[in-house]
Amino acid sequence: MNDATTPVKPAKSGFRKFFTWLIVLGCLLGGFLFWWNYYFVFGVGVKSGELNYVVKKGNLFKTYEGKLIQPGFRSKGTGSVQSYEFEFSVADDSLAQVLMRNSGSYFDLHYKEYKHSIPWRGFSPYIVDEILSIKKVAH
Repeated sequence: MNDATTPVKPAKSGFRKFFTWLIVLGCLLGGFLFWWNYYFVFGVGVKSGELNYVVKKGNLFKTYEGKLIQPGFRSKGTGSVQSYEFEFSVADDSLAQVLMRNSGSYFDLHYKEYKHSIPWRGFSPYIVDEILSIKKVAH
């Protein structure tokens, strides 16, 4: 019972509906995987040692990068000895300034570990977010 004034809607094909849902689910899955790999905090911890350096560097995104030398030695191969080194990034400018002014001091640093790094956060998956203590080292 259709008169000439009522327009008839064409039925959506099953393939088009399936393809639309497939695209939506693919975008949701892709978004979740991106968050999981780059923004999910995989671990937290504290590292202690003497601060070797903190520098601001980068081609497009300038980030703070540092290295902490931990006490003790390890052997990477037969006949070689190397100290423990913790390479990290710092996202907070004021925290990086405190670290730069106290290079050579003994630090206890709290960090967050991510699965992968992203350019605007730093080169390392380890991001220092807090200084727990600073001890001046007498040389």
